[in-house]
Amino acid sequence: MKHEPTEEEHKIQQGIEHFPADEELEITRVEQGKRRMRGRYIIHFGPYSLSVLEDVMIKYRMTKGSVFNKTELSDIVMADERQQAYVMSLQYLARKPRTRQELSRRLLERELEPAVVDETLVRLEKEKLVDDGLYARQWAQQRISGQRKGKLWIRQELQQKGVDRSIIAEALGDISEAEEWESALQAGQKKWNQTRGEASEKKRKTYSYLMRRGYSGEITRRVLQSLLRGEQAALEAEEDELFWD
Repeated sequence: MKHEPTEEEHKIQQGIEHFPADEELEITRVEQGKRRMRGRYIIHFGPYSLSVLEDVMIKYRMTKGSVFNKTELSDIVMADERQQAYVMSLQYLARKPRTRQELSRRLLERELEPAVVDETLVRLEKEKLVDDGLYARQWAQQRISGQRKGKLWIRQELQQKGVDRSIIAEALGDISEAEEWESALQAGQKKWNQTRGEASEKKRKTYSYLMRRGYSGEITRRVLQSLLRGEQAALEAEEDELFWD
């Protein structure tokens, strides 16, 4: 069930634009947030309130009796939004690695300022918590060896994730011809064995299957030639066995 903001939460969400600009503001009360504001602290300045993360509250020494003006509080609100974006990013990245664009979309969906999002991404890249190059290499290797997908498929996936074309090209370049061949051969062999009928029917279905999985036409044709040779050799061996029996 969707939680409707309380009157107190609504007042806090309005921000500090209603704070007076020409007077000092003394903190009269500090309380821990509840429900959707869990993990944040509500700072009261008499009739005015704002909420910040605990780290921000400690950094700026926002305790009862401390005095701030509106300009200082504006800076604190911006620092809080940057820290909030960083914490959200860490939580999102904790589930699995993400590309820069995936993370950017996620943060913008949370209605964070674009400038704050960009600053957060730069910080995460410096800390190597977001690394599109590493992500692309690991993704490509996992797809080619674990999922039996071809380079064309992998390229499309990484493009959809917002990875730069030059980074994609470099990641795909790390996959050797032998690796892609082995991947295609194993995928083709499995499909060939699962398909009933004559060799022509197996060839048709296996060809379509490998092309859909992103292998090039050249590799697909080579795989089919290998599978056909294997099929023919198996038939000849079976005939020889019947003959000698």
